[in-house]
Amino acid sequence: MQPGISTYVFLHQRLNPGLLDALHNSGAQAIEIFAARHHFDYADRSIVRDIAAWFRSNEVAASLHQPLFSDSHWSRHTAPSLNLIDPEKSRRIDAMDEVKRAIESAEQIPFRAITLHLGLKDEPWNTRALENSLTAIEHLKAFAHALGVKILLENLQNEVTTPQHLLEILRAGHFDNVGVTLDIGHAHLSAPENNAGINAAFEVLKHRIAELHLHDNQGVKNDHLWPGSGSIDWANVAKHIAALPPSTPSILEIALDLEETPESVATKATTAFHFLEDKATSNQT
Repeated sequence: MQPGISTYVFLHQRLNPGLLDALHNSGAQAIEIFAARHHFDYADRSIVRDIAAWFRSNEVAASLHQPLFSDSHWSRHTAPSLNLIDPEKSRRIDAMDEVKRAIESAEQIPFRAITLHLGLKDEPWNTRALENSLTAIEHLKAFAHALGVKILLENLQNEVTTPQHLLEILRAGHFDNVGVTLDIGHAHLSAPENNAGINAAFEVLKHRIAELHLHDNQGVKNDHLWPGSGSIDWANVAKHIAALPPSTPSILEIALDLEETPESVATKATTAFHFLEDKATSNQT
């Protein structure tokens, strides 16, 4: 796997080269930037230039997570509001326009991919959701691919993005160049007993997985804990990861903690990478 980490862990701070240095120093070979205007203001050309200069000076792969919030004022209790498949057409258009603004930063930052959310938490699966998903993907794919950015779809806590429905969406739209970001924590929450959710997700999506989001939980709520802090069987996860191409980015997506410093995050990330490597090594012996 290619060890990586998301700037989500610093979501309460303005992203700057110093924070990227901390993540890189942890051993991360890939960094996913979480597009939230209070964190990474993708509409501010000077900020984009600074982040682009950092990536040009460091051998680190860059990817992007779509914006989830509609305004620049955020607190840790703010719920996601941008919905690419909202039943209301005007809201869908607004969401797609905001995602396109974020993708435009790829004109300077070498983003290889963007992870998209189809729907909000508990979004139901129906014909309308399928049609709106196909429209959003087609629209954003055309825009992103022109900038060299690949579209990835994430499994969430809703009916639209179960592994089976993601595969149905990809097949219905003939989206051969669209991949999947498999979120291990979300897969675990879908069926936490006996690795059922994680095993099923890998089995259904294995040929489409282009990126992984790694975080832990107790099988009850979406805690975004460091690996090893919850109930996920990471030896089982490591077994599945070993079957993927070695270049597959495995991104730690950890919830922010206001007490954390860049140095403590780097230390914990290094520990997490070693933890995952040990699980992988144990499977080989």
